[in-house]
Amino acid sequence: MSDESLDWLPGLLHFESFDGDWERYIDAVYAVFRRDFVSSRPAFDGRPLNLKRHPISEGREATFWHFISEGQNEAERVPDLRRCERIAWPRPIIEAVTSGRVLCWPNTRGREQRFVLAVEDFSYVVILADRGHFLLPWTAYCVERDHQRRKLQKEWEAWKAIKG
Repeated sequence: MSDESLDWLPGLLHFESFDGDWERYIDAVYAVFRRDFVSSRPAFDGRPLNLKRHPISEGREATFWHFISEGQNEAERVPDLRRCERIAWPRPIIEAVTSGRVLCWPNTRGREQRFVLAVEDFSYVVILADRGHFLLPWTAYCVERDHQRRKLQKEWEAWKAIKG
């Protein structure tokens, strides 16, 4: 990730700042999520963003766990420190779609209609699931591998070519 191209995003929330206390850290990470998506909610394309609440785990919504952990299903998700550190990024990325700092395109995953929001170098993405009258922030993550970034860039370029 290029630090210069992402300097408009909030700083990282480092685990080390909590003296290795996971409970304090995850509480702080959740507090940011709660501020950005529970206490007030952003909108996207004139539509509200709701949350996938269930299953609630440890008193926290499913969307929160999707933002800060990885894994194929709910039972196997494992917290990822890189995702936790960037918990303050999804909302400003969603809000910056019209600024030119964020690339955004529709995408189909299985039968789901989604939007991919990517920072300019494709190193971080936010995924929104389209539910018609509203959207669900589905997940957000760092794109670690070059081939994954290239795949996202090809998706973006293909959509841009169609869009004109």
